[in-house]
Amino acid sequence: MGGKGASRGMTAGRGETIVLSINMTWNIVNFRSGLVRRLLADGYRVVAVAPADAHVDRLVAMGVEHIDIGIDNKGVSPLRDLTLLRDYRRILKQLRPAAFLGWTIKPNVWGSIAAHSLRIPVINNISGLGTAFIKVGLLTRIVRALYRAALARSATVFFQNRHDRDLFVEQGMVRTDRTALLPGSGIDLANFAPAGVQAESEPFAFLMVARLLRDKGVVEYADAARMIRAERPDVCFRLLGFLDVANRTAIDRATVEGWVADGVIDYLGETTDVRPHLAAASAVVLPSYREGMPRSLLEAAAMAKPLVATDVPGCTEIARAGENAFLCTVRDADSLAGAMRAMLALSPGERAAMGARSRAIAEAEFDTAVVEARYLDAIARAVGASPTG
Repeated sequence: MGGKGASRGMTAGRGETIVLSINMTWNIVNFRSGLVRRLLADGYRVVAVAPADAHVDRLVAMGVEHIDIGIDNKGVSPLRDLTLLRDYRRILKQLRPAAFLGWTIKPNVWGSIAAHSLRIPVINNISGLGTAFIKVGLLTRIVRALYRAALARSATVFFQNRHDRDLFVEQGMVRTDRTALLPGSGIDLANFAPAGVQAESEPFAFLMVARLLRDKGVVEYADAARMIRAERPDVCFRLLGFLDVANRTAIDRATVEGWVADGVIDYLGETTDVRPHLAAASAVVLPSYREGMPRSLLEAAAMAKPLVATDVPGCTEIARAGENAFLCTVRDADSLAGAMRAMLALSPGERAAMGARSRAIAEAEFDTAVVEARYLDAIARAVGASPTG
């Protein structure tokens, strides 16, 4: 879709430019579209600096300009990262945006450092700590040092849960007065609405929605499914998400195909609209090792689904034991199977009540309008203007 630095959908500037950068164009289309619409409505020119993928045309159709940049999500090559830093600086020097908004590790690190060098205000979103923080080692120490350099001059650093913010502050990666909390990327409550009561004649279906990474607990989900299907062959275990992810912890296609062949998992592939799959699920599962604010649980809660999740930061922001969820121990398939058995043991009315509490939590705390307003306020403060909305 064009060489690195190639631009799609360029138009004359209609006011100040805001750059959004993330490691997947798909992520902007699916999770940041509300913010994009709000920025455009407020007169900003919005430019996405992200690797080109199959979703670029949808992004451009939203009114966003796209500049392709090569981000090696899987690799840790210093040479490639220095090349990425050079590319960010070249692009930002040309655009001279009013602010740079970054998500995911490499845009947050290299994009922020490039923006700081050009005196461009930076707003970061630490949406999760990733593999480098889950497995502590040399890579963790390197990433911490890079974050310290990248976040030192940022105007605002958003976190999606207080645990991650406290960790960054305690380890000297960011100053407390530069931090703020967000309820994830928010949820469009009208778009993700309850679909009605599932017919009791349908088989009970657990659904996991995630990129197919070990850190998401996909292996534990398959192992727990194997245990329960030995007892309850009528129960379905569905898995929806990207295969062939460029990540060191990715689950390979052969493994997933083996689960399908054994009758353990129903792999649903990937989709641009998760709502029909959520509507068809009896309960939604996420046995992740750690999260910022898990989008899959947030969408499921908005659609009034009961939840099963690990008792870890991020997941427990939306999946609450005794209210709308059963929690399990991280990296423990036996514990996960126990939580799913507890869900199966409930009556339909009890599960419906859990789902109703999920929706109530989403309505009270996670409306996308809250996220958009906080971003607009942060941008206005960063560029020294008054809030526009």
